[in-house]
Amino acid sequence: MIMELPYQEIIRRPLITEKNTRLMEMNQYMFEVHPEANKIQIKEAIERTFNVKVKKVNTMNVRGKVRRRMRKGGGVPIVGRERSWKKAIVTLEPGYTIDLFSQL
Repeated sequence: MIMELPYQEIIRRPLITEKNTRLMEMNQYMFEVHPEANKIQIKEAIERTFNVKVKKVNTMNVRGKVRRRMRKGGGVPIVGRERSWKKAIVTLEPGYTIDLFSQL
């Protein structure tokens, strides 16, 4: 069942990394998106938010990492987990760009 999400809630934040900076040269951008959003909803949200034309959307679920930390004085370690999240790589049509650094 497809959940209806407002397009403002689908895009959580742009991902600014070295890999993403290289992808920007190929007209591709990475975003953290709502975990329930599908490719059609992501495409619509990007087009409405940034006034661009989207060619393709690739998505992947990123599992949270397990983190271990020792207690002060030794003993049983504390085990926790980072949250899982969803990543979208959006390819734009030629001639369109997103200026992420002015949007921040």
